[in-house]
Amino acid sequence: QVQLVESGGGLVQAGGSLRLSCAASGSIFSINAMGWYRQAQGKQRIFLACITSSGTTKYADSVKGRFTISRDNVKNTVYLQMNSLKPEDTAVYFCAAAPTISRVVTTPNYWGQGTQVTVSS
Repeated sequence: QVQLVESGGGLVQAGGSLRLSCAASGSIFSINAMGWYRQAQGKQRIFLACITSSGTTKYADSVKGRFTISRDNVKNTVYLQMNSLKPEDTAVYFCAAAPTISRVVTTPNYWGQGTQVTVSS
């Protein structure tokens, strides 16, 4: 089993920035790809970005150029730097992990508990 714990959410004004962190523990040898999703109230959970242990990244078109994913393999932690935040970015942000990048983009094996991000106008 893999445990994922997110941190870094909060309230920010439009145009501001936040950095989310996700620390992985447990059977981390079983995961190669980690990523981020978000779920706005009343909407489906959607994929945002992911990264493999070798640094390959993939982004949803909606966040390209504003969000940057990175990873510290020593700390088993993945980050999501979010810039130029908009009110429509308000959502619960979830960390996800899977053995492959294709799996983390579609049906991750593991999920964190989520962290709330609220962007005020």
